[in-house]
Amino acid sequence: MTEKIPFWKRLVKGLTKTRDNFIKSMDYIFNGFSNIDEDFYEELEEVLIMGDIGVRTTETILDDLRDAVKKEHIKEPAECKEFLINEIKEQMSLDETSFDFEKKTSVVLVIGVNGVGKTTTIGKLAGKLKANGKKVMVAGADTFRAAASDQLKEWADRANVDFVGGPEGSDPAAVVYDAVHAAKARGIDVLLVDTAGRLHNKKNLMNELSKINSTITKEFPEAYRETLIVLDGTTGQNALVQAKEFSEVTDISGIVLTKLDGTAKGGIAIAIQSELKLPVKYIGVGETIDDLEKFNADEFVNALFYAEQ
Repeated sequence: MTEKIPFWKRLVKGLTKTRDNFIKSMDYIFNGFSNIDEDFYEELEEVLIMGDIGVRTTETILDDLRDAVKKEHIKEPAECKEFLINEIKEQMSLDETSFDFEKKTSVVLVIGVNGVGKTTTIGKLAGKLKANGKKVMVAGADTFRAAASDQLKEWADRANVDFVGGPEGSDPAAVVYDAVHAAKARGIDVLLVDTAGRLHNKKNLMNELSKINSTITKEFPEAYRETLIVLDGTTGQNALVQAKEFSEVTDISGIVLTKLDGTAKGGIAIAIQSELKLPVKYIGVGETIDDLEKFNADEFVNALFYAEQ
């Protein structure tokens, strides 16, 4: 029997391209400069932006670094690396309430564009919750995309959890209505709801999510609510744009970042969290049910900056 590689080792491997592109350039700056001067800051700014950290996040990090250099009388560029690492860890760390939905009777809306791994994320999450002793139900409220419900049912069967769906083209809010009543009747702990990934425009998306949310509020007011957006880590700044657009039409409580295995754009996790003030709660590095893990800021940032932990 082959030995299972621990998740974070797979993450370290998955972030190799990001390290090669981004961290090596950064190390060149930390080790190549003898003074902390404007040239140093300019070079560092360029590397951070190129590493998909984003302009606004980079400015914040550099402002904090400048302050620290003055206050703590940092003289060596190499010392700035540790400051940077700790700053990012602090920014991305989760509080104790981040996974409250797992401990309560809850409804979790899962949103995001098509192709980001939404269906597989729901299947993996269902499997994880089930393994932790929770009664789980999955609702297929993406009735626009052909075969979306079938794919989701396959994942629900694989995770051995209940499933409620509706025919293609049916009203998503009606599917949610049926799912909520079934969940209450069966004593379900967590109801995971898949939603349509692509509608003609923002107004349609807003109307649909609004109808779904209203249905849950009316039919299941006592349920704890969570809305997770699934983003594809390989798309870099596009993932940030998607998160911004969805946050304009609904309240998002957390991010699931998928496909971090083999991307050169792993730095996007830092940008999304910093710019939108939304916590990254789960990350995925592959296709199997075990390839989704709760986000840990220390381990992620270490995986990003160091080849070995």
